[in-house]
Amino acid sequence: MSRGEIDKFPVSQLPSRYDLARSAVYKRMDQLGIVPERVGNRAFLNVAQVKLMDDLHAFINHQGGSAAEFIEARGLRQPRTSPGNAGGSAANGSTLAPTPGDFGSLISAIVSEVVSRLGGAPAPDPMHYFDRLEAAARNGWMPSTSELAELLDLSPRDIERLGDSFFEAGFIFTRAGYRKNGEVAWRVTKRSR
Repeated sequence: MSRGEIDKFPVSQLPSRYDLARSAVYKRMDQLGIVPERVGNRAFLNVAQVKLMDDLHAFINHQGGSAAEFIEARGLRQPRTSPGNAGGSAANGSTLAPTPGDFGSLISAIVSEVVSRLGGAPAPDPMHYFDRLEAAARNGWMPSTSELAELLDLSPRDIERLGDSFFEAGFIFTRAGYRKNGEVAWRVTKRSR
């Protein structure tokens, strides 16, 4: 760890960090299997635990995923089975039982099972983001900073540092106001030849 970097983060500050209710923060910690370190009456997370919470928060808010999908994608925990295998399992032993009230994890488990039986998912197209940028320019869509960061494989902070206008991958990105969530909206235009 470098100088000036924290090694403990107070759990009491997480609700404001993620703009979530305290109960939602504790639910996420429980889903990730994070147990805070107690020092007196206060609870703390270490840097790795905060990073994991940050990654989950970004996955849910910017990619529209669920905690169950994040946990599965990261391989953090095996799905839980209920006593007596009430949820059932596939012939190969994979569990399809969701946690109560989590329909998203059931769908994710079914899709994963189908993909594994079909021999795996096709490799993602590395040029796909050009199609999305082209569509944004053609349709006048204005992605938010976080959406643009995901498309360009940059952090939102990197996007903000680029100023009011920048050029990348044959497109010009210009600040064009704000979206409902308070993020900067970016006009996407195609660079003329």
